[in-house]
This record gives sequence, C-alpha cells and structure tokens, in this order.
Amino acid sequence: MTARGFAAARVVTCDPERGAGLGTVENGAVVFEGGRIAFVGARGDAPDGAALEDLGQRVITPGLVDAHTHACWTGSRHAEYAMRMAGSTYAEMGRAGGGILSTHRAVAAATEDELVEALALRLRRMASLGTTTVEVKSGYGLYATQEKKQLAAIRRAGSRSDTPAVIATLLALHALPFGGLARSEYVSRVARELVPEVASESLARFVDAYVDAGAFTVEEASAVARAARDAGLGVRLHVGQFADVGGAELGAELGAASVDHLEHVSRAGVDALVRSRVLGVLLPVASFTLAQAAPPIAMMRDAGLALAVASDANPGTAPTESLPLAMALAVRSYGLSIAEAILGATRNAAAALQLTDRGVLREGSRADLALWDLPHEAAIVQPWGLPKVHRVFVEGREIF
Repeated sequence: MTARGFAAARVVTCDPERGAGLGTVENGAVVFEGGRIAFVGARGDAPDGAALEDLGQRVITPGLVDAHTHACWTGSRHAEYAMRMAGSTYAEMGRAGGGILSTHRAVAAATEDELVEALALRLRRMASLGTTTVEVKSGYGLYATQEKKQLAAIRRAGSRSDTPAVIATLLALHALPFGGLARSEYVSRVARELVPEVASESLARFVDAYVDAGAFTVEEASAVARAARDAGLGVRLHVGQFADVGGAELGAELGAASVDHLEHVSRAGVDALVRSRVLGVLLPVASFTLAQAAPPIAMMRDAGLALAVASDANPGTAPTESLPLAMALAVRSYGLSIAEAILGATRNAAAALQLTDRGVLREGSRADLALWDLPHEAAIVQPWGLPKVHRVFVEGREIF
C-alpha cells in the first residue's frame, strides 16, 4: 500500500511530546499508510516516495472526538424547547410529559432499523463537522429490552464504513419509567441483570448514571457502577448538572473514566478527581440552552483537572450535532483558552474515553484527520454556524 499524506501551512498535532500547547508544526506534513500515521513533521522531512497533496493555507488537526452524546434518538422535542424559551423550567416540562420520557416514548415506538438510520445520518453530519469518534449513549429505552435495542442500533450504525467510529455507553440510570417496578427494585434489576447482560453481549464499553438532584443518588449510582466494574465495563457519570450531591467524589472513588457536566462541584470534589486522575467533560451547549452559569473553570484549572469538551447531542437540552459549536461556547461562555478547547475535543476527549490511539497526530496513531478550510487553528472555535471542514479521514479512509 502506497503511503499518502497532506502538507499544509499548519499541522496541529496536540501531541504533548512536542511540548506545551498544541504542538503546531508550521509548513508541516502528515503521512499515513494502512490506516496509521507514518510521519508527522516538517514538510521537507517527509519520507521520499509518499504521495503528498498540498493543502496550501489550510490547517490539519486530529479528528475531533465527541466524548459525550445521546445521539441515538428519534422524534422531536421542539415544543419543549419553545416552552423553555417561554420560561418553563425543566421540572415543569417533565411534569407536562416532556423531557427524557418524551424521547423514551419515541424510541420505544421505533424499530431498531429506524434507530440505525436516524443515528447513521446524524453521525455523517457530525463527520462533516470534523468529528471522527463519537461516544453514543443509550438511556432512552429505560426498560432492558429497549435499552438493548438502542445499543444494538448504536453498534450497527457505528460499524458502517461511512461514519465516525462509535464508542457505546449503556446509560443505565437516566430516568425512572412510568409505572412498573418500585425505584429500589428498578435500580437493583439494572445492576443485577441489565449490566451483566450488556457486558456479556459486548454491547457497550462503559456504563453511565445520572447523579443529580431529582435524578439518581450516589448510593444508587454506586450499585450500578460497581456492577459495571465487576462485569469488566468502564464507568462514566453525569455529575452536578443541577446540584452537587457528591457525584464527583463517587467518580473519584470508582476511578471513573470521566465525570460529565460539573456545573455544580466543590473544590473537594475536584481535588478528589485530580487525585484519581478522572477527567472532567464540559457540556456548554446544555448550559447555554438552560441559561445556567458556567462551571467553576478557574478553580478546576487551578486544581489541575484535565478537561474535555463535548457536544452532549440530545433532543432536549443540547439539540446540536456540532462539536465545534460546543468548542466555541466553551471559549466564549466558559472562558477556556483556544488551546484548552482544541485539546478538550481531541487529546483530552480521547483520554476521557480511555482511547490511546487517537486525539493526537503522532507516528503510530490512527490516521483520524480533520482538514480545515481555515487559515489557523484559532479559527476553528469561531462560531461559524456552518461546516468549515475540507475533508475528514477515519483510519485513513475518507468519510467526508
């Protein structure tokens, strides 16, 4: 197989081995062969014989990694969004039949094939925005059979050759279904039956739980997370979106891959995460939609917490497929630097999914590339409102 690659005015490696910051190579080149990167460096040092295409005044970055999405859904919650814009609260909309349970009904009514098609189309649009790996959660099925249907659809959509790579997560505790089991028995069955079944069928890599006021308690989440660890699955948690109920400390205790949201978190919680090397995943589109204050970014930065940025793509609180939009809001609304936002959607996002083969441009890593029709990496986080990607590759295969 002939090595091929691209030369561009700026190659943003995100490789810590190239020093602090983004590790940008001016007038650089990336060469790949067999789905892996064979060379990254100055254009003049590129290996002889590689078919090198000149991109001119463009930028090359690692393919973006979206580390938190709920992208497998059907239906629409536009009426709920209108209610929110008119002043209704999240709790009020839930009592009116909206929220997670609204999407649960739509997903339950859909066939697996319909879920596959809806997700595949969404993933391809994400690719057009520079994203090459997407974490996708279940969590709208609520009942075991429906959760497994969602996860089966996620696996099928992610196995296609024209979509980004997919990392599946069982969002085991998202909401309580109407009627049926008592709360304690529902949690017990999820831990005792659903989690082991999902693990045995290799339907997910992680298990997640929504730990917050009005959602699930630390004790409930702990039971499910420990079942996940016993079954050989990783743990991720929704933490502190509306209140700090101890989710960060739980994530640290469990050695979770990440805790996500963190609009409300204490210094003690953040310090515990740092000691346990748990990443924080920021979801600025959701807090923008909900008109929430930003998380305590300065405190997190001071503590040394590694931060990722994700889209939170979902039909209610983050109705977007754009990771670049989340990056733009992370800079504008949360106060991240441009470098922090880019690293948060590449290297740190990959780390939040415990992936060591992507998120950086380095010899031996996957040839997941985003070629930007922009003159500088700082332009990526401007709120364009439309794709600014030239081409996108996953393992050396062009998908956009």
